[in-house]
Amino acid sequence: MDAPNTIELDGLTKRYGPVVGITALSLAVRAGEVFGLLGPNGAGKTTTLRCLVGLLRSTGGRIRVLGLDPVADHPRLAPHLGYLPGELRFYPELTGEETLDLLTALQGSPANRRRELCARLDLSERDLRRPVLGYSRGMKQKLGLVQALQHEPRLVVMDEPTEGLDPLVQETFYELVAEAAEAGRTVLLSSHVLPEVQRACGRVALVREGRLVTVERVAALREARARRIRVTLDPDPSGAPRGLGPADHWHPRWQGDRAELLVPPKDITTTLRQLLTLPVRDITVEEAGLTEAFLDLYRDPARDQARDPARDPARSDGPPTGEPS
Repeated sequence: MDAPNTIELDGLTKRYGPVVGITALSLAVRAGEVFGLLGPNGAGKTTTLRCLVGLLRSTGGRIRVLGLDPVADHPRLAPHLGYLPGELRFYPELTGEETLDLLTALQGSPANRRRELCARLDLSERDLRRPVLGYSRGMKQKLGLVQALQHEPRLVVMDEPTEGLDPLVQETFYELVAEAAEAGRTVLLSSHVLPEVQRACGRVALVREGRLVTVERVAALREARARRIRVTLDPDPSGAPRGLGPADHWHPRWQGDRAELLVPPKDITTTLRQLLTLPVRDITVEEAGLTEAFLDLYRDPARDQARDPARDPARSDGPPTGEPS
């Protein structure tokens, strides 16, 4: 039996006056899933997350989080929800411990995992006794992760969660995400960092300019997209410009006698045959990463949606200057 949906969005739309934040976004996230919301800065990711956790009221569409309306039913939803915003704003005069106590009271659920999480994220007792004013960016991010996870929420929503974390703490973050999924909890994370999404998520939604581009399994997204071919040719004594014949169609990038090109799976065999008619010294084919898949989708004119003339291309993910949040 399929797991029930933790998140259901049906035509979610949010406008800030004439400016579009998100348009007609529909998707579902299952219980126990680690789901990624992927897109460049300004794509509408943060707007979507703020609507999901009840910080913004949508302009149109329907939202259900754990079966509840995140605005109308917020008091019932809050104890089961963990949220890490992209811009952490703590009270600077409070200590780390006082900050966690305050957020525990607001969450309305006991912080059973606080000590464990602080230990794993390397937030010492001494750190927690210090005012947040003296925290580094990385320490604030760790405090934010603790408050999002300390009450064992059924749903964790995180906006750019590894921002400011050193590599060792990032590894701990990935462990915590995997453990949450294994326990049947749902994790939704927003990011523009492709390796982060590829490492953590099973499925991903790509958004661009406030609109949904696609929803795919990460593995399928990579498999369906281009393969990377690297080919090295024997040196040309004449020093003439190098070319790959018909394979130049794939716009190879050259570095000396070595070329790299991205080719769709259906064209791999033909392209290899073309390349092997050349004086090839070495050739390799490998699966492209999520980076290539992401760029391929964003550059594919066939997937372009009609642009909304009311949209401001220079806006951030949040409301424009002067608009209420």
